[in-house]
Amino acid sequence: MESVELVDVLKALADPIRLRIIQELTDGDPHAKADVTQSCGFEVQKTTLSHHYKELREAGITRTVVTGRTHAIQLRRAELDAKFPGLIDALTGHTTA
Repeated sequence: MESVELVDVLKALADPIRLRIIQELTDGDPHAKADVTQSCGFEVQKTTLSHHYKELREAGITRTVVTGRTHAIQLRRAELDAKFPGLIDALTGHTTA
């Protein structure tokens, strides 16, 4: 997280598909990639989604959790909130009480 820069986070989330993925991951729990794809209702190729997941991971926004043959994606919520307070809430339209 030390090397994660705000400009890289914002650049990655400027894409509507990647922003929608993050909106599905705001709880910070690992989610199966197939479940995220299905709940978002994307109609794009699997390779395109793989590219979006890679962009999010390389920007430091998500991590991939591998359990056996299952791959899940997890928002690095606590780390992002510590480094950029309020950013995820602002980008996803969530507010904290």
